[in-house]
Amino acid sequence: MAGRCCFMHDKIAQLSPRLANQIAAGEVVERPASVIKELLENSLDAGASRLDVEIDNGGTKRIKVRDNGRGIGQEDLPMALARHATSKIHALEDLEAVATLGFRGEALASISSVARLTMTSSRDDSGKGWQVSAEGRDMQAQLVPAAHPRGTTVDVRDLFFNTPARRKFLRTEKTEFNRVDDTIKRLALSRFDVSITLRHNGKGVHNLRAGSGRVEMERRVSQVCGPAFMQNALHIDVERSGLRLWGWVAEPAFSRSQADLQFFYVNGRAIRDKVVSHAVRRAFADVLYHGRHPAFVLYLELDPASVDVNVHPTKHEVRFRDSRLVHDFLFGSLHRALASVRPGDRGSEESAAEPEQSRPAPVAGLAAGEFAGQQRMPLSATPSSSGLQQQMQGYATLHQPYQGESAVEEPAPASVPNGAGVPSWSSAPSSGSDEEVPPLGYALAQLHGIYILAQNQHGLIVVDMHAAHERIVYERMKAAHAAGGIQAQPLLVPVSLAVSQREADCFEERAEVFTALGFVLQRAGPETLLVRQVPTMLHGAEVEQLVRDVLADLLAEGGSDRIGERINEILSTMACHGSVRANRKLTVPEMNALLRDMERTERSGQCNHGRPTWTQVKLADMDKWFLRGQ
Repeated sequence: MAGRCCFMHDKIAQLSPRLANQIAAGEVVERPASVIKELLENSLDAGASRLDVEIDNGGTKRIKVRDNGRGIGQEDLPMALARHATSKIHALEDLEAVATLGFRGEALASISSVARLTMTSSRDDSGKGWQVSAEGRDMQAQLVPAAHPRGTTVDVRDLFFNTPARRKFLRTEKTEFNRVDDTIKRLALSRFDVSITLRHNGKGVHNLRAGSGRVEMERRVSQVCGPAFMQNALHIDVERSGLRLWGWVAEPAFSRSQADLQFFYVNGRAIRDKVVSHAVRRAFADVLYHGRHPAFVLYLELDPASVDVNVHPTKHEVRFRDSRLVHDFLFGSLHRALASVRPGDRGSEESAAEPEQSRPAPVAGLAAGEFAGQQRMPLSATPSSSGLQQQMQGYATLHQPYQGESAVEEPAPASVPNGAGVPSWSSAPSSGSDEEVPPLGYALAQLHGIYILAQNQHGLIVVDMHAAHERIVYERMKAAHAAGGIQAQPLLVPVSLAVSQREADCFEERAEVFTALGFVLQRAGPETLLVRQVPTMLHGAEVEQLVRDVLADLLAEGGSDRIGERINEILSTMACHGSVRANRKLTVPEMNALLRDMERTERSGQCNHGRPTWTQVKLADMDKWFLRGQ
């Protein structure tokens, strides 16, 4: 085979216009949704304030898009179907700061090469316009006069009629319609000032009215993303360093099993970008349960010269001139927005009414295995009312920095003067009291040694005490580490730890990391470590298992640079060890102290693993259980 020419033909020939357009169509026109995207973007660039879309058979049989934009003149209609013909850029400088959705001049030519296309347009209100037609077999455009109001109508029929190989790759009518519907929704969220209608097989699907105010915008977001999204959404608007991020991001409790409610726009253009995706994932890292996806509708505005939109023919991808600046701005803005949520903020009360499909899936084996193998406390072991009143006389160690007692240890209450800030059982206001009740209310009892039951103005609060305490300890450790290091507390008796030589070597190589985490260790032999000090906040935790877990995390991360990037995961592991365990009986003051700390702590709605820490059961829902008022 040596010496055989790799070309099928020796002579080089220029491609015919028809074949060149069909090749270009392969880059731009994948399916009916691609056609609609290109046509609607052209309409928006023409200044349209109303878009009407009609499709048949999912768009494979017919696509009709009508707008009320500026229209196209008689002399420009044939040129509109030519390749690389556009009115949106004229020089290289225009390409470096694109301010329109379309600019490549390929869409109409590509569509007409694989379908029968008719375009009618008028530039005034006289009712007189012109119509141009073209189809794949004959690329010569035919121009005739036609009646038409101001604007443009594009009618595309029989998509891929002349390219059977492409047509057979189309999916079912339902699948193609769903893709069209998704395209319409994405575009509807990019332009709140444009009215949009969609009809499929003669039946109305969407009728989205235009609006520019905050209320109108949120109404459209609710129509596209569902009412539950808006009920759980935080509105953000941050501007810094020439960048502005605004829009809506759902609270972590409103997570999704799929990334189907993620809309991100750069200067009004819907995009998918790795820099953006990474920044969003990092912002949700501490609050999202694994395998779940956040929901958001976000808009990034920046200088058009700072972003390259000419990366891909479909223009779904962009390239930022300073990707690090954009990444840090997105991460910081979302991180602070999520951290600012506290129990009692808008939307917290509605969390209990959230649709089941938006909640995290039930956890079969709890995230850190904290209750594995432990027996639930029998009902007879629940403290009686009189016992609770007696326990009220002591103040809890939980009100001080948490000591992290194990499951079998009982707290040693210290006396506290009457009225020291923790309400007594009898002083907790009733539901009809005028006294202000904290968002998480006042503790009533402990259930099965796992849950705290509390009462607030709206009904019953149920708190997972370990998950809540874990978040509080974690946030304190992060703050301490950021401030310069975690304080250590000496052990009365050093703990001898048998480890592998690899683990011992890891300690010596990463000694400074252990110091920053609040540990003081000493190598006492090839496979022996002595633990002399542990973080003050984790005093009382299982020292041996805690050190082993930290060593495992450090070994898994490899290089020291990666350790620095993943330090929060190590702190999360440590916080889990230092949190109250199952079957740890708490006094009412201890439970109230935990509730108050939750109200002050950032991201207290989720534990370090993304599981919810509390839920609200409304009084009206409990009334329905017992048919009260019916």
